[in-house]
Amino acid sequence: MAEAPVLSERPSQARVLRRAWPYLRPHRRAVAAALVLSAAATLAMTFLPPVVGWAVDRVEQRDGPGLYAVAGVFVVLVVARMILLRSAELWLARAGERVVSSLRELAVARLATAPLRFLEAQRSGDLLRRTTSEIADLSSFVRSDLPDLLSVAGYLVFTTAVLLVYSWQLTLVLVLVFLPLAALTMRWFQRGAKEAFAAEAAEKATVAATYAEGVGAQELLAAYGAESQWSQRFRRDSDRLRKAAVWSEFTVLRASGVTLAQGVADAVILLLGGWLVIGGGMPVSTVAVFVLAMRQLFESVNQLSGLVGQLQTSRVGLARLLDLLDGTARADRTPKAAAAPERGALHATGLRYSYVDGVPALVDVSCEFPPGSRAALVGPTGSGKTTLAKLLAGLYLPDEGEVRYAGIPLPDLPPDELRRRIMLIPQRVHVVSGTLRENLRLIPSTPDDDRIDRALAELGLREWVASLPRGLDTPLTPAGDALSAGERQLIGLIRAALVDPAVLILDEATADVDPVTAERIEAALDRLREDRSLIVIAHRKATIDRLPYAVRLEAGRTAELGRL
Repeated sequence: MAEAPVLSERPSQARVLRRAWPYLRPHRRAVAAALVLSAAATLAMTFLPPVVGWAVDRVEQRDGPGLYAVAGVFVVLVVARMILLRSAELWLARAGERVVSSLRELAVARLATAPLRFLEAQRSGDLLRRTTSEIADLSSFVRSDLPDLLSVAGYLVFTTAVLLVYSWQLTLVLVLVFLPLAALTMRWFQRGAKEAFAAEAAEKATVAATYAEGVGAQELLAAYGAESQWSQRFRRDSDRLRKAAVWSEFTVLRASGVTLAQGVADAVILLLGGWLVIGGGMPVSTVAVFVLAMRQLFESVNQLSGLVGQLQTSRVGLARLLDLLDGTARADRTPKAAAAPERGALHATGLRYSYVDGVPALVDVSCEFPPGSRAALVGPTGSGKTTLAKLLAGLYLPDEGEVRYAGIPLPDLPPDELRRRIMLIPQRVHVVSGTLRENLRLIPSTPDDDRIDRALAELGLREWVASLPRGLDTPLTPAGDALSAGERQLIGLIRAALVDPAVLILDEATADVDPVTAERIEAALDRLREDRSLIVIAHRKATIDRLPYAVRLEAGRTAELGRL
């Protein structure tokens, strides 16, 4: 059995930007424009210390008109920097939001088409966090922190160039004094940052998953009096998250050691610069420019040390998102069959399937359902009926054997074509927040009211819809408080009538349903078009008796075919 891949809680962050480049490429022009504007704004800011040095020279020479000209240049640079910086931020926000939006939409689309086995192997809270909170964090970083990060990087490059131009000797001293201490500090930070921030992200996902699972199992927890056990588990996960967050904060504090290196460098440069001015070997303006540029450099380093935490958080979030996209990527495969007949036989041969290695759920199951056939899947609980139904619907791929529709293997059909030809209505039909009309339209096409009315008439369910508080406009919620389990099944049947599949499979359609609704379901099934194959997983004798053919499973094997 091919195990379903489980997403890593702490995926590799190696070459994360290179791995993200295919998703950035469509937006490269907007990103390039933002980078050019950001570089221009940074360059304008970098010229301010030399302009101040020019002003010092004008003061020493008692050149009033020249000083006014320098002041005008200073104002122009400040205004130009402001305009360029705001323009860069707008372009960068626009490009960044496009990238984040495309990643969000791609993640949702990939999850919507991901194999059922993959989805069942993941914790729902982890998938939720990767596609919502972590993408939101990435979006916030793009809007708020990335412009600052680019400016800081530009300041570091351009200011270093200014320092070299004005005094390579003082620059050399600065490098020898400041760089070793700063490099050791940042290396100390990086040593713990990857693990610390990855651990925090993983614990956040665990807390989200535990919370989602607890809310989903609220009824079960209350029924068994297990609320305190779940609360203890949630507190344990929350405590681990708190410790991971504290660890991350202490790791960020390591970067503040750069301030010590700056203080030492400041003292050395001031002493050396003052000595050179007193000795007559260097103008005052040069020392002034150097000190101002050096402070600009240090401010950039300080800002960078404050951004590295956010950068690492976004790096981890991006790695986790790319892990999700990689895990849900499906191999490009051109379907061998462009289309399939509107009606055809469904034939399963030698099916074998396991959820866990060495524990088969189905073994050598074979069965056939001709066009227009009516059949029941019967057998004791755990015999493999639901598994067989998912294999027949193409939601699972068998470990051995194959399922064919109209002689075509299901994997050879395009996904949209497969969904139009074979439809499975699960035991618990899902609804979303919205009206009944909006829920009925959750099918490949968007039916209008006339088409919905025809489907209701075909199934004899107009009266049921009219009995609801607001008819088709009755509001529904995922909890399904407004509908019983049987009425949810009716929604599934109406969707099926709208899609008109060749094969309709129902999982326990009338199980645990009140008699009135069960009668409605069975009457609706009787009214389905005769050329449509119907396969029903059934326990109730009344349901089985209405179907002329049955497949009995026992312990994952075909025990009997035909009329029971």
